[in-house]
Amino acid sequence: MAHIPASGIQHVLRHGPFEAVVASVGASLRSLTHDGRHLVVPFAADEVRPAYRGATLAPWPNRVVDGRYSFGGTEHQLPLTEPGRGHALHGLAAWLDYDAVDKGSDHVTLAAVIEPQTGYPWRVRVTTTFALGDDGLTQTVRGENLSAHSVPFGTGPHPYLVAGEGTVDGWTLELPASEVLQVTPDRLIPTTLGPVDAAFDFRTARAIGSTEIDHAFTALAADADGVSTVRVTDAAGRGVGMAWDAACPWVQVHTADLPGGAAQPGHRGGLAVEPMTCAPDAFNAPRYDFDPGLIVIEPGAVAEASWRIFAI
Repeated sequence: MAHIPASGIQHVLRHGPFEAVVASVGASLRSLTHDGRHLVVPFAADEVRPAYRGATLAPWPNRVVDGRYSFGGTEHQLPLTEPGRGHALHGLAAWLDYDAVDKGSDHVTLAAVIEPQTGYPWRVRVTTTFALGDDGLTQTVRGENLSAHSVPFGTGPHPYLVAGEGTVDGWTLELPASEVLQVTPDRLIPTTLGPVDAAFDFRTARAIGSTEIDHAFTALAADADGVSTVRVTDAAGRGVGMAWDAACPWVQVHTADLPGGAAQPGHRGGLAVEPMTCAPDAFNAPRYDFDPGLIVIEPGAVAEASWRIFAI
């Protein structure tokens, strides 16, 4: 029997100067390069994916606080997959093995089914396409409700963008968000939504420096086509960008601060930029005085979102 790497079947995509490798476990973007330069923090094919690096997140991104929520008048309790903080983190699809349903030299479409289970008693098919073009790598995610009842849903990606050598401290960030969701310092439970302060205002590109970020941002400025763009660049002006439309009105940004600090490999080695269809803890929407953007998919219906990573 042929050896299958720990991260699953490898799908290598190429177009012009771009090369992407997508691993079937979690429909994970394992690497993305432009002329050999890394645009995301990679991991090895035969490595168990480090946490959620590059994973496709569904049927929710970010956290469900305490793993508890109410939907359709029924209380649900999800497994706590972030035990240190006591939450259900990043959905149920991150460790599913996706099947390839279409593949070419520059694209692949993967599909997996989230089966009814404790805490999420519905069936949802997640289909995602990765496609390389002249403008970079576009990922599209579709959630299809295969159940007889409406389902709560959200999605997003989890890449760690790489601008160049070194750490995020030496990079410049442009983030067109005018509001930030404040969270508790220990468990990252959402508290209040308000204007970005001086620490988190990157609407005009500036150095990240020592700023520690692990927050969700919204009120995103967009161009005439409705597209919002985040850019991360090094001192030479090279780097990587990420763009998406109004299907993702939120974005989580994390400076990859690790508990061991500088002694921990990967500490501040990439900037997580996670466009999201909904806010953290959107499954508990009634708890908040703002609209967290929870999607409800009716039986037989589909929700879709996409984003693009490109070289600068």
